[in-house]
Amino acid sequence: MPIYYESRISKLSLNAAELPKLDAEFEEITEGEELTKKEKHKNVAAELLEKLLKDELKVRSKRNLVQAQVFSDKLKKTLNAYHNRAISTMQVIEELIKLAKDLDAATKRGENLGLTEDEVAFYDALAANDSAVIAMGDAKLKVIAAELITQVKKSGTIDWTLRESARAKIKVMVKRILNKHGYPPDLQEEAVKTVLAQAELLCAAWV
Repeated sequence: MPIYYESRISKLSLNAAELPKLDAEFEEITEGEELTKKEKHKNVAAELLEKLLKDELKVRSKRNLVQAQVFSDKLKKTLNAYHNRAISTMQVIEELIKLAKDLDAATKRGENLGLTEDEVAFYDALAANDSAVIAMGDAKLKVIAAELITQVKKSGTIDWTLRESARAKIKVMVKRILNKHGYPPDLQEEAVKTVLAQAELLCAAWV
């Protein structure tokens, strides 16, 4: 296998500037090679991309619950289709590259919204239901996310996830903030669960 192509993918680390070039460069690099060799190279490329994505999602799972779950589900669906021979090796490479681009776009979306990494995590928890995004809009969800970060940091203790009383107190606080900003009542129960799960995740990182 050409060392150049393998090293490019190995060092990719989901760099957005490199992603658009991969699919075009693969055919250019392998042009003229025997079909069996090209298929072997494609298999290695797919495996490397899969590993990169899984590594990236492992990192995100420690900071952003919703993003990690959404993209993990998409990755699993794509890989299942590949393993069941529903899509070809080249198609799975294209799907994995698209998934990597979408991951990068999710990161940039937070930057474009002017949110910190932690605020994006709470924003995503609030926006997990599309109906909430439509009803509230980005501006209100940004305000709620920022307030949640502030209040969870104030209320949280190192072992709050292990104490029912502390957990109940934070749950009440989250509901109060959602009500204060007019978060749709019929969507609050699920939103509170997701926000609490996200809070647990970030509190562990803040310690």
